[in-house]
Amino acid sequence: MSGGGLLVAGTTSDAGKSVVTAGICRWLVRQGVKVAPFKAQNMSLNSFVTREGAEIGRAQAMQAQAARVEPSALMNPVLLKPGSDRSSQVVLLGKPVGEMSARGFFGTAGGRTYGKGVQGGHREALLGTVTECLAELRDQYDAVICEGAGSPAEINLRRTDIVNMGIARAADFPVVVVGDIDRGGVFASFFGTTALLAREDQRLVAGYLVNKFRGDVSLLEPGLEMLEDLTGRRTYGVLPFAHGLGIDEEDGLRVSLRGAVRESVVAPPVGEDVLRVAVCAVPLMSNFTDVDALAAEPGVVVRFVDRAEELADADLVVVPGTRGTVGALRWLRERGLADALLRRAAEGLPVLGICGGYQLLGTRIEDEVESRAGVVEGLGLLPVRVRFAREKTLTRPVGEALGEAVEAYEIHHGVAEVLGGEAFLDGCRVGAVWGTHWHGSLESDGFRRAFLREVATAAGRRFVPAPDTSFEALREEQLDRLGDLIEEHADTDGLWRLIESGAPAGLPFVPPGAPEGRG
Repeated sequence: MSGGGLLVAGTTSDAGKSVVTAGICRWLVRQGVKVAPFKAQNMSLNSFVTREGAEIGRAQAMQAQAARVEPSALMNPVLLKPGSDRSSQVVLLGKPVGEMSARGFFGTAGGRTYGKGVQGGHREALLGTVTECLAELRDQYDAVICEGAGSPAEINLRRTDIVNMGIARAADFPVVVVGDIDRGGVFASFFGTTALLAREDQRLVAGYLVNKFRGDVSLLEPGLEMLEDLTGRRTYGVLPFAHGLGIDEEDGLRVSLRGAVRESVVAPPVGEDVLRVAVCAVPLMSNFTDVDALAAEPGVVVRFVDRAEELADADLVVVPGTRGTVGALRWLRERGLADALLRRAAEGLPVLGICGGYQLLGTRIEDEVESRAGVVEGLGLLPVRVRFAREKTLTRPVGEALGEAVEAYEIHHGVAEVLGGEAFLDGCRVGAVWGTHWHGSLESDGFRRAFLREVATAAGRRFVPAPDTSFEALREEQLDRLGDLIEEHADTDGLWRLIESGAPAGLPFVPPGAPEGRG
């Protein structure tokens, strides 16, 4: 017998779908329920590599951790990685299958095939793939908690939707719509979202969940009662606003764990100084969650910058990953940041390049794959030549650096030829400039502390890393807080009835419904 499930939709992007999904997963696993997360299609530059070498969204990897299960490609069968405003790399079942324009993916024109019969302009062809993945998860788990994308009421996209009501209807899953009341207009958003859905879609919308509420809930209750009168649907909980909550972001520039540490009781720096870390906010920045582990350290201050003068007081500059290495290099030069990095290196001040950031620190980039720019001169801070291969490297390496064990993951097309310097992970080091393709290396506690000691020495700071900071423990603590929110502020009995039995029968239709022919 297949397991039950639930789709967590949202009135908008960033309404809180990811954190609510993670919170429900953590609450369920505490109750002894074997649960898995699922997002049919994700658009994100923050991704992760499973142990089988499949690339999925980092949010789904973190939701899997909330559920205390190993992440797999089944949990995020379609991942879109934007390369510009108009096109994205399509990752299908964990492997890249080509670039596709937004018109080709969402529209009905096209004809180019992208692996396993998926054609540009026929996104509905993917519905079979994602429903098969969901069915496989349902066979393996007691419950599957699905996350939608954007809003289910995007009427221009409903015909080919595979991530919101398309997957809910295919699986006959009940839907709870999350609204961010901190933005305002949550009642109109709940009502309008429901009223723009077709009758068959509305049949699955069981109710609502208010997110980020501040104040006295009793003042909100009359509105919730009126909403139920208008829609025939109840609200399954009011989650309070809580600082520092979140899991690895799909988009945006939030340093998630830093918020949790900064807005709770923060331990003072162990040494006499703090360390200031500046992260260059390069275009198409990917896996900026790499710096979360730095931000979790007492006495380390992390900020994102886009101007050369903002590097002046930084003890460490991080050039993060990017989906557009050549474009990021051009951006650094145009803004004067490249010259500032060259000056830092000449002065022996620390610079760390990760993945795309590592590639552009080298002497030469040969790119006929990502930007098709041909041969481009790098910044020349590291003796490295990079050639872009069509095959993407997707691995989970382990190794040692600075006398400490390191676990990481790699996601890149660029193949680096290291011609000198001191070995550093898979890359190299020259003076106080480090470069590596390894994402997530700073989450290894011993290595992070050793690296920060090196940075402090090079920067001339009397900073001492805390001896007992555990990034894994902080992450678990954060996931437990999400589970607590669901357990303490949502109707968990009601949510379990939805997961087990589906949407209540007889939910009324809220006019006008989807435009004729669009449902």
